[in-house]
Amino acid sequence: MNKIKQYASFSLFFLLLPCILFAQNYPDQQYVIRTDSIFTNIETNQGIVLGTDGKSIMLQEGINDGYVILKPQYSQSPFNEGLPSWNGSAPNSYSSFKVQMRFPYNGGWSPWLTVGFWKSNIWGSYGSLTYDGGYIDYDNVKLNSYQSAWQFKIIMTRTSSDKESPTINKLSFFVSDSRTTNSVNLTSIVNDNPEAIFIPTEFVYQYGVDPVIGPDICSPTSVSMILKSYNIQVDPYQFAVATRDPYFNMFGIWPRVVQNASEYGLDGAVTRYRSWSEVRDVLANGGRISMSVGSPLYPVGHLLMIAGFTSDGKPIVHDSAKPNGYSYVYNKTSLSQSWFVKGGVAYTFYLTDSATVSVENSNGIMIADDYILYQNYPNPFNPSTTISFSIPQAGQTKISVYDMLGTEVEILVNQYLEAGLHQTQFNAKNLASGIYIYRIESGNFTQAKRMILLK
Repeated sequence: MNKIKQYASFSLFFLLLPCILFAQNYPDQQYVIRTDSIFTNIETNQGIVLGTDGKSIMLQEGINDGYVILKPQYSQSPFNEGLPSWNGSAPNSYSSFKVQMRFPYNGGWSPWLTVGFWKSNIWGSYGSLTYDGGYIDYDNVKLNSYQSAWQFKIIMTRTSSDKESPTINKLSFFVSDSRTTNSVNLTSIVNDNPEAIFIPTEFVYQYGVDPVIGPDICSPTSVSMILKSYNIQVDPYQFAVATRDPYFNMFGIWPRVVQNASEYGLDGAVTRYRSWSEVRDVLANGGRISMSVGSPLYPVGHLLMIAGFTSDGKPIVHDSAKPNGYSYVYNKTSLSQSWFVKGGVAYTFYLTDSATVSVENSNGIMIADDYILYQNYPNPFNPSTTISFSIPQAGQTKISVYDMLGTEVEILVNQYLEAGLHQTQFNAKNLASGIYIYRIESGNFTQAKRMILLK
């Protein structure tokens, strides 16, 4: 009988700010303001109130338009690049919110620059994207000189006062010094070998989602797989359509896909990473990461869900652009160059309290809300592979392996298991190369998947 592993749940909340994330010559810094801090740091308020649940800000009853300007915020170290993002909700096509920022300039402040909106483009004017001191490069702030201060402005609108108001509950600004990216030590990064970990999910092949938009939806597809890894139900096509920015006509605007995920109960932000060990820490604490890569792997850009690490420290990804992209292992040097040399930009997500996709028993073990048999990893494999599965209630569970003639070749699990996420190993050293079927039976649930043994 193979050893069965069961995993406890984790929860992690962003630290109050400011926070320097790790030691380096030109430190990255992430500054997060949540609802209570947003409301207490308002400098100017026109028609915005705290929601009745105290978890977000929204339009005052009976009005169509409003805005708040927050007091200036200050960083511990100067920066010339920034990644804004936010979490909120626009529950229908008749309401929307817009986020703007400004920075010190010529002894005062720059014009307000629009860094994005959600969800529908019901604005008469998008707003400015540039001034003499810098510009908004689609989804990130580029400044011509180093700064240590900024202000946020949140504008809300709805077409009629009887429509539900948009809300916002979090603002994040991840600031950096461009010299950090320019001085990446690739050798050190490649030699960083974190311990093994693996995040299973339901794989989504982006070209199979829709023949028209398939080539353009790596960003929302990678996040759809992240949602599915938390057992959150999502239609990848609808998620992609909602993610599309109607102003730029793009599916890959970074803060927009983070915002879309917040509608499904995730707490997210656009961030940066500078080492593989940082990635491993987030995954081990229950987080999920989608990485933005470039050359040499994807010269025009691409997003990959990070699935974990092999036993020898190689990164594992779920790559939606490949039909066999589930639990894919790239050359570590090429992947490191494609991500860290480009800047290490990523979406980082955690479950929020409102994401009721699982419960915990008295031992702190995560209980799935559905039966799930995950694709084995690695696949193809030689000679061993890992099979993960979730059961929502305790019971007798059997995992069997069959050849293509229907002959049972091995029983991996046949015992009473507690509810939760489990893993078992299959070693096929005595079997011939070929396609095999693995099957789960638990309660009234049965499901089978294929796996490929290549020797």
